[in-house]
Amino acid sequence: MKTKKFTILHSNDMHGDFLAEVKKGKGKLIGGLALLSGYINKVRSEEENVLYVISGDMVQGSLIDSEYKGISTIEIMNYLAPDVVALGNHEFDYGLPHLLFLEKMANFPIVNANLYIKKYYKRLMKPYLILKKAGFDILFTGIITEKVMDSIKQDKLIGSFISLEDASAEVGKITDAYKNDDIDLTILLTHIGFDSDVKLAKLLKPEWGVDMIIGGHSHTILEKPKKVNDILIAQAGVGTDQIGRFDITVDDDTNSIVDYKWQLIPVNEDLAEPDEELMNYIDSYKKVVDRKFNALVCKLAEKLVHPLREVETPLGNLVADAFAKVAECDIMFVGSGSIRVAEIGPMVTLGDLTACFPYDDSLARFEINGKQLKKIFSHIMREKNRDGEGECYQISAGVRATYSDKEKKLKSLTFKGRSVKDNQIFRICLQGYHASQASSYLNISQKELRASGRTKIVSTSAKSVLEEYLRNNQNLESKVEGRLVYQK
Repeated sequence: MKTKKFTILHSNDMHGDFLAEVKKGKGKLIGGLALLSGYINKVRSEEENVLYVISGDMVQGSLIDSEYKGISTIEIMNYLAPDVVALGNHEFDYGLPHLLFLEKMANFPIVNANLYIKKYYKRLMKPYLILKKAGFDILFTGIITEKVMDSIKQDKLIGSFISLEDASAEVGKITDAYKNDDIDLTILLTHIGFDSDVKLAKLLKPEWGVDMIIGGHSHTILEKPKKVNDILIAQAGVGTDQIGRFDITVDDDTNSIVDYKWQLIPVNEDLAEPDEELMNYIDSYKKVVDRKFNALVCKLAEKLVHPLREVETPLGNLVADAFAKVAECDIMFVGSGSIRVAEIGPMVTLGDLTACFPYDDSLARFEINGKQLKKIFSHIMREKNRDGEGECYQISAGVRATYSDKEKKLKSLTFKGRSVKDNQIFRICLQGYHASQASSYLNISQKELRASGRTKIVSTSAKSVLEEYLRNNQNLESKVEGRLVYQK
């Protein structure tokens, strides 16, 4: 039996988490790309056969990334020198043409199997990569989440085989075409969420020889990999505070993993010396950004938090109320994922605000009836939507919605203390992205949204609206009020 040991380091959903921080009560630096790079360099020097892979969402989530539209991120990632990277949904945030520009900047391969140019039935990205390491051949391919298609759906040229069944078939195409006897290890880099990884693993045929799924998107922290259909599934949370590590033994005769150890390793100053060259390079970006973004926007009455996107939060309420006032609507629906920080304030700089709300989108107002409004709340509040992969919302003041998880239905919906009637007319406001995806995210069709004929774009820049609102309203406070109530 000919065997070889490999070390596979993996990250996902790094979201421009460039800088180390001192966490409360810890007293030591945690995370950041300089420490992460230092550890990767250390492992590469200590172990013989090392691979570093990233399962999507390198960009979006930091001030530096937002200011440079991902260019800074790719330049910094070139320092880390990953062996292969898969696309995540946020790689598309700056638009498809810009993504293709970023791909050309990258000194590392980016793989995706199921994103197509529809007219020509050609894959948009490199569909697979075979890496030769220590005389062994390792096949990588990438699978993307449905949310990517939401973000570029208006581009009629681009399409995707995006259901799990279709994604499974794409894996089959790649492995059938390229997985010959010389392929010793097959790894899927996915960005579909942990639960979907498990479902995908069940769909994969054993003959395709997939050994591992290294995933992202759901920000899942694991104690150990899950094994499904003889496939190891792992993920490394979110950001750069930790990194996943597989130490595996591969049998050349059976093309399989015969032994493995997996760890989720905390990244801190005890782990390795920071990469000083990378630290200096990141600092060159930080100095430019700090000069621009240290200006004070406002002072809040207290710190506001947004710990979970699936529930009502004080910060979410503030943002929803600000937009509702400017849009002059009855009910504002703010995508919880639009708010990218866990807390803000009381002093809020332009940098804080940009990190909190990096997406610049329009605000659109529509008129719908009470029956349609109940349908929306029934859809967005259902338990299945609150699994880390659904699209959840923060709601403006005046609403009281109660949902029973046990009965799986909306129990009550009131507005300004009165029960919502089916024939009652409401003005709702949505971010442009969510309006364009209303059918899947809110369970209301474009036809229903626009049926009244009184649709209006109230702002072309939600970010500007929020900034101006905060500048002109000091010492704001916000509490959780029971706008969204979930009964077990």
